[in-house]
Amino acid sequence: MKAKDRTPVTGTEQLTVEQLCAELQVARSTFYQWRQLGRGPRCVRLPNGAIRVRRADLDAWLAALADAA
Repeated sequence: MKAKDRTPVTGTEQLTVEQLCAELQVARSTFYQWRQLGRGPRCVRLPNGAIRVRRADLDAWLAALADAA
């Protein structure tokens, strides 16, 4: 299977911290502060230590923020 054939199925896209911060227009330090306080989106830690955020978890987190506003 070629690398380009491994595109994520809709809803299972995983964002890197850099992609998440760019999308939300926040500094990386802000994201890590949210994580430390338990106020950020749910994250997945990969075996190599990298952090990913599933698109579905980000969307749910944003929806919950909109409901609270």
